[in-house]
Amino acid sequence: MDVHAKHDRTVRLLEARLEGLAAVTERSPRGERRLEREIIATAAATRHAVALELISPDEADAIWRTVARRHPLAAWCQTGFELAA
Repeated sequence: MDVHAKHDRTVRLLEARLEGLAAVTERSPRGERRLEREIIATAAATRHAVALELISPDEADAIWRTVARRHPLAAWCQTGFELAA
């Protein structure tokens, strides 16, 4: 897999994971608390992708901000990927 394919795949996977978590958080009365481990794991995975230079810190931040705008009730999304740093 070439560098561009890895980048694109990482972006798609991160967006899909964040969208899924945000949607469940908004639908569930205790969504954020129930999904705390998954949210922290996604933040850690984001940091790892940045550390491995699969995506840039700016790209990661933009992905988190975009999902946060689409899901304003998912308060954890506002924090960004530094959530569990």
